[in-house]
Amino acid sequence: MKSILLIALIAIAFTARVQERNLAKITTDLKKSTYGSALLHLVELHSMAGGPVQELIDAIEELINDLEEELEELEFNFQVRTNEHNSLVVSLEQDIQDAVIDVNNTQDTLDNLLFPRREQLQVRIEQIQENQEGNRKNYDEAILVREQEHDDFELQIAELNDATAAVDDALALLQTLTNPSLLQVKRFQNSLKNIEQKIKSRSKMAPMIKALISLASNQNFSDQGVIGQIVNALNEFRNAIVDSINAQTAAEAQAQADHEEYLEQLDEEYAEFQRQINRVNVDLTATNEKIDQLSEFRDQRDADRKQYTAELELENNTYAEETDTYTNLKNEFTRELGISEQALSVVQSADFSNIQV
Repeated sequence: MKSILLIALIAIAFTARVQERNLAKITTDLKKSTYGSALLHLVELHSMAGGPVQELIDAIEELINDLEEELEELEFNFQVRTNEHNSLVVSLEQDIQDAVIDVNNTQDTLDNLLFPRREQLQVRIEQIQENQEGNRKNYDEAILVREQEHDDFELQIAELNDATAAVDDALALLQTLTNPSLLQVKRFQNSLKNIEQKIKSRSKMAPMIKALISLASNQNFSDQGVIGQIVNALNEFRNAIVDSINAQTAAEAQAQADHEEYLEQLDEEYAEFQRQINRVNVDLTATNEKIDQLSEFRDQRDADRKQYTAELELENNTYAEETDTYTNLKNEFTRELGISEQALSVVQSADFSNIQV
């Protein structure tokens, strides 16, 4: 029995020494921080004042509860903020992706559809304008050719009229040759040569006048039969000249009618070219307006992309700072909670009246 009592006393003494050593270690650890020193100071003051131990225990336990609630609130708020951050990051990344898709699709439409369309329309207008220029060139050339042809016609008619007058003079001269002198015969022959010169460019009648000249050469103009042959030949020649005048006049009238009809066709063709240009210009204007609209939309969506990217970067930076703040607060709360629990263990020890800060 005595042995058992001795063993119990030794165990109690050993436990007291261990508790004393643990208390000293905890006290030393608490003194290492401002917050721990403050708690030890509170314990020391309470011990000096002789207040109830339970009251101090309750105060420290309340402090521990407050720290746990603050830590729980910190965790809850940070989790809410994390959820908001993740949601905002997903939304901004989607906005950025949508903006990039809009920019790429719009640029693709511009490059592969509208820009080639505008170039085609511009080329088409240039081609039609070239056709218009060719049309006006043909118009001016037709007028110039017609003027030249008309001038040639008038010149030919004038020559033929002169030839007709010369034939009439020759016929009148023949009527006076009843018993012609050599001088009169010479004058008549000169009249025939004059007629030949006036119609020398008229190849169809040239043989007739040559035949007349040959007939009138070295003839006996006192022979009325010979004069009658020459008169008949001259009348036939005159009729040929008149027929030529009539034929050329009719041809001139037809040529003028054809010319006027051709000019009308050219004018209609020119007007049609202009209508085509107007239609293409309407299409070109609409295409340019669409290009401007899509270019503005592309630039706006690219600006949106930059804005979303800046917002995402700002959000990530802000969240990183808030995460650092949260981590520091959590560590601080955890540290203070641990210190408070150590202080509680000190208060709950057998004797803390010798604690000094």
